[in-house]
Amino acid sequence: MVSDVETRMQFILGLRARGVTDNAVLSAMESTPRADFVDGIFKSRAYEDVPLPIGSGQTISQPSVVGLMTQALQVTRRCKVLEVGTGSGYQAAILSHLARRVYTTERHRTLARNAEALLRRLDLTNVVVISGDGALGLPEQAPFDRILLTAAAEDVPGPLARQLRVGGIMVLPVGQSDTVQTLLKVVKTEDGLEYQSLGDVRFVPLVEGMATD
Repeated sequence: MVSDVETRMQFILGLRARGVTDNAVLSAMESTPRADFVDGIFKSRAYEDVPLPIGSGQTISQPSVVGLMTQALQVTRRCKVLEVGTGSGYQAAILSHLARRVYTTERHRTLARNAEALLRRLDLTNVVVISGDGALGLPEQAPFDRILLTAAAEDVPGPLARQLRVGGIMVLPVGQSDTVQTLLKVVKTEDGLEYQSLGDVRFVPLVEGMATD
């Protein structure tokens, strides 16, 4: 039987093999128990590199994609981060180990409540979970040093671009919901936005407005 320590070690080695090489990101992911963020029947698969369902028609992203997105975001201890799409709270938990403060929005109230309770139980006190329309961002907390979307937009959302500080970084999947999307790293400069493609991904679509659950 493989021990928990061996499982975590294999998990980190797998992330490295898939391009997650930033030691701070790897340490944050090692410190974040993914099994806590998935439903009971899927806990045995928590450290596989696959997305898993979390309820409300949503998924927890595969760890290598989480790692690559977090790495591209280049979070430092000074950063105030906005995450759009809390889900189960896994990505926010990882960001909490890297950033000064994390604001995370979720349009599904049930997911937001569950994530907030779990993050509190894990004593991650620098994360604020908000039930809201993530496509609008959080203008009252702007500007943000970093913005991360865990749902695919057709283009970089204007409200979020406006809430990003000059010199800030946004990482998001862009593309139609029924096709393979492109993961983009966006840097805001004095002259506008600079784009870098990080490869193909597949995420649930970014939906405006609040969900009914």
